[in-house]
Amino acid sequence: MKRHVLIVSPHFPPINAADHQRIRMSLPYFDDFGWKVTVLCIAPEFVEGILDNQLMSTIPPETEIIQASAISQKLSRKFFLGNLAVRSIPFLVSATSKYFEKNKFDLVYFSTTMFLTMVLGRYWLNKYKVPYILDFQDPWLSDYYDRTQSAPPGGRLKYKIAQTLAQTLEPFALKKASHIISVSPEYPKMLMQRYAWLKEEQFTVLPFGAPEKDFEILPSLKVQQKIFDPNDGCKHWVYVGRGGNDMTFSLKSLFLGIQKLRRDCPEDWQKVKLHFVGTKYSVFDNNKEIEAIAKLYDLDDLVIEHPQRIPYFEALQVLSDSHAILIIGSDDRSYSASKVYPYILARKPILAILHQESLVVNVLRNCQAGEVVTFSQADPNEIMNLMIPKLRSLLAQSESYSNSTKWNVFQPYTAKEMTRRQCAIFDRYISA
Repeated sequence: MKRHVLIVSPHFPPINAADHQRIRMSLPYFDDFGWKVTVLCIAPEFVEGILDNQLMSTIPPETEIIQASAISQKLSRKFFLGNLAVRSIPFLVSATSKYFEKNKFDLVYFSTTMFLTMVLGRYWLNKYKVPYILDFQDPWLSDYYDRTQSAPPGGRLKYKIAQTLAQTLEPFALKKASHIISVSPEYPKMLMQRYAWLKEEQFTVLPFGAPEKDFEILPSLKVQQKIFDPNDGCKHWVYVGRGGNDMTFSLKSLFLGIQKLRRDCPEDWQKVKLHFVGTKYSVFDNNKEIEAIAKLYDLDDLVIEHPQRIPYFEALQVLSDSHAILIIGSDDRSYSASKVYPYILARKPILAILHQESLVVNVLRNCQAGEVVTFSQADPNEIMNLMIPKLRSLLAQSESYSNSTKWNVFQPYTAKEMTRRQCAIFDRYISA
């Protein structure tokens, strides 16, 4: 008899958002490991984000999806309230009440960066005796922006309010959680230092799985990406993902290396274009900070920033059409770039600039999937000697590339294997 898990993932397809990727990639495999799934999300008309209906084609048809309502954005913004979790929590409760009353679920699993919804775990545990597991894809309460004196997304006031709420609600949600999954080993360390009552055995570090099925179906979708023309005679290097102040060091290191090589051999760079795609969280933010940094190094003719997110499969097509892929790492050592797996599956030459303690470093090196430059200090000049030969190699590979990734080593990172590990955790905490 299969067990039944309610997965809380408010941005679930067709919204193009990173925080449902773990679940979307796991859905084809839950049944193999003895679990039936119901996904609780918010109806897309109440969510600000890119609609990508092609994402729905990847969802197994037998998947049960509960779509909750929310207070509309138009109404809530009159009261300066845009937070989706606050707008939706009462509706998430009402949408699931009849299911809990019929004892339908054995477990609740929160896989989202909408952290405020995690408090519902305590509510459902107290009322229905159903245990819950939390998945930390990012830190909830973080001192990163205070520590680095950098500007947080959304501004200081919004950040301060969010952190004040987190100081109360994070320990409330964690206190009764059966288990905590995280994408980075730094998050368990951080949480155990903050809350002495948390123990090491309550945590499992579990990166996202690789979306191999998405690349299998990509050709059949016939997606036309609009970022660049792969047949225009240029070498198109791409980075697809968020930007941020925490990535400034990696960007400066990259641009400094290119500036040095370009001065020595300008002809090598005449047809190279660097595209930074989907760098902003907000659909209202079109600022191009990466282009501004490139201009400091006289590279504004090479660097093109596309701030707005693009649909998921278009992003995969950008990777597939590129001549090389860049991984721009954070100076926060806890940051784990889940996008590394689609980068590898695109089978293109890769150059990654990462903190030496990032999990991604080991993935790339063990699989021999790309060139890696690591750092620990905050001076781009210190890694100049490491950057130059890697850039020369990337230039050469852009002309003629033969993939040498060790796919047998990559196997543990696949979505099926990550789902098996998820379900093994679920099995330990099912309701009696």
